[in-house]
Amino acid sequence: MPTKTIRNVRKEDAKAMCEIYNYYVVHTNISFEEHPVSADEMEKRIEEKIHKYPWLVYEENGKVLGYAYAGKWRDRSAYRYTVEDTIYVKNGEFGKGIGSRLFEALIGKIRESKEVHTVLGVIALPNDNSIRLHERYGFEKVAYFKEVGYKAEKWIDIGTWELLLT
Repeated sequence: MPTKTIRNVRKEDAKAMCEIYNYYVVHTNISFEEHPVSADEMEKRIEEKIHKYPWLVYEENGKVLGYAYAGKWRDRSAYRYTVEDTIYVKNGEFGKGIGSRLFEALIGKIRESKEVHTVLGVIALPNDNSIRLHERYGFEKVAYFKEVGYKAEKWIDIGTWELLLT
C-alpha cells in the first residue's frame, strides 16, 4: 500500500520541486517564468519564504509528486493580509487527487496563521484544472486581465480568483 504524506517542505526537496516546476516553465504558459530554475535557486526561494508562509509537499513512497505554497502578493504594507497561492503537480500524476489534497492542506495552514484575510489565485489562462480547483474551495473570479504576459511568442491572459477568510 502506498505511503502518501503532505508535509512541510525541506531544503532537500528543491531538486524534485524543480523537476516538477520546470516542466511547466518549458512546456506551458502556466508559469510566466521563461527559463528553467536550478535546484540552488529553488532552495534559495524556499529558505527566503518558509519562515513566513506555508510551503507543503505531497510525497508518495518517498517521491515528491506535488507542492503548494503561499506567498506575498505585493510589496506595499497595506497588502500584508493578502497572499497568493501556488500549486504544482508532477506531469503525468493528474487525476489522482494530489492537487486537491495539497490545496486543502495549504488553505488550512493559511487559515491557522490568523494573519491572512485574503487568498488570491492568479491563473494564466486557459487553465480549466486550476479554475475548477479554486472554485471547488470557494474562490470567486474577481478579475480578468488581457495580454499581461508574453511567452513563447504569444500574449497570455490571466484571471484572479479570491477567497476571503474572515
